[in-house]
Amino acid sequence: MLLRLILLMTVVPALELYLLIQLGQWMGALETVLLIMVTGSVGAFLAKREGLGVLAQLKAEAARGIPPADRLVEGLLVIVGGVLLITPGVLTDLFGFLLVLPPSRRFLAPKVKGWVAQRVVLFPGPGLGPKDVGPEPASAESAPPPGRSHARFDHPIQGG
Repeated sequence: MLLRLILLMTVVPALELYLLIQLGQWMGALETVLLIMVTGSVGAFLAKREGLGVLAQLKAEAARGIPPADRLVEGLLVIVGGVLLITPGVLTDLFGFLLVLPPSRRFLAPKVKGWVAQRVVLFPGPGLGPKDVGPEPASAESAPPPGRSHARFDHPIQGG
């Protein structure tokens, strides 16, 4: 893991610098700087717009009782894409646009969710078993919608 991080922090910037130098020689230095500024500005605008769109979808789906996992992953992809877009570079811009634009983001989100799900291991401890989730519904009329439970989430700030 550390080796991958070291490679990421050295090889990617070196490749980005090489590509920017090549682009500067081909287009000109001023044009290259302007391109970096334009892609950063457009990227920030797109990331904000798409992020707010994902939040709106998340709210609407939560109101309908749909689990939030897909929208949360899409939101994470928008955040990462936005950071990549405001980072100067050709490759970071390319990957940033892929993560921010809806068609590619919707294609990548389930793959990212599956990748994360394979690596997450939950270890139930005391107080986390099924008997500790909450009371069973008294009747079918009071049963929660599919995918929801009667368990309360006590937020530390709101007091539950």
